[in-house]
Amino acid sequence: EFFGGIFIAIGFLTRPAAFAGLFVLLVTVWFHWVTMDQGYSGAEKSLLWAAILLFFVIRGGNRHSVDARMGKAF
Repeated sequence: EFFGGIFIAIGFLTRPAAFAGLFVLLVTVWFHWVTMDQGYSGAEKSLLWAAILLFFVIRGGNRHSVDARMGKAF
């Protein structure tokens, strides 16, 4: 999570880092919904961050990212 956040912030390996973070957050949402039987309670922040990371998985970095400067679009 730590390095994935840094990679997304600087735009290095944006899509793979966002996908890994999205997977982790969806596991936490599943944990709150299924194993704790709390419904939405406790999962709101994870859902919000998962939606943000889904945006980065779809769009990738922008033209100022390290990926764009290196000429690679992951």
